[in-house]
Amino acid sequence: MKIYTKTGDKGETSLFGGHRLQKDALRIEAYGTVDELNSILGVCRSFNTDPKIDDLLIEIQNDLFTLGADLATPQTTKNKSIRRIQSSDVSRLEQHIDIIEPKLESLRSFILPGGDQTAAMLHHARTVCRRAERLVVRLVREERMGGDTVIYLNRLSDLFFVLARWKNARTKTPETKWTSKPSEK
Repeated sequence: MKIYTKTGDKGETSLFGGHRLQKDALRIEAYGTVDELNSILGVCRSFNTDPKIDDLLIEIQNDLFTLGADLATPQTTKNKSIRRIQSSDVSRLEQHIDIIEPKLESLRSFILPGGDQTAAMLHHARTVCRRAERLVVRLVREERMGGDTVIYLNRLSDLFFVLARWKNARTKTPETKWTSKPSEK
């Protein structure tokens, strides 16, 4: 099978179900950003040496393929093989957060994104996840979508924040607190 099909040479792509859209359509932008997020997790994994974090990132990468397929499949498509993001997926993310968060020092101020390489990439993943969430929120206003996609992305960005902090804690990498400087007059 060839990697190139030439079907997108005029700026269109196909959704699951056969409907074609311009490549800059909001739906395409949304699942393209989810794909970007998945790639960032691949970079995170290349830096990471912690097997517990790696297992969790693999789980999330698989979820992101599910989410991408969900976003690439209009709700009107009657394809039973397409799995949709569900509330159980959100609950699983919440369980991970609930296990990790008590292991962390309580925050008393904002922290700057960074730390060791994996933690810094997890902070990057968090911001791309927030962008994907914003795009899906816009998409939901325009089209009927599964109800759990926005919630999943919201919770996932929270998990990335907690994971970045946990990675820094496990590697004894200090977090840098944000300090507000008085405005100059």
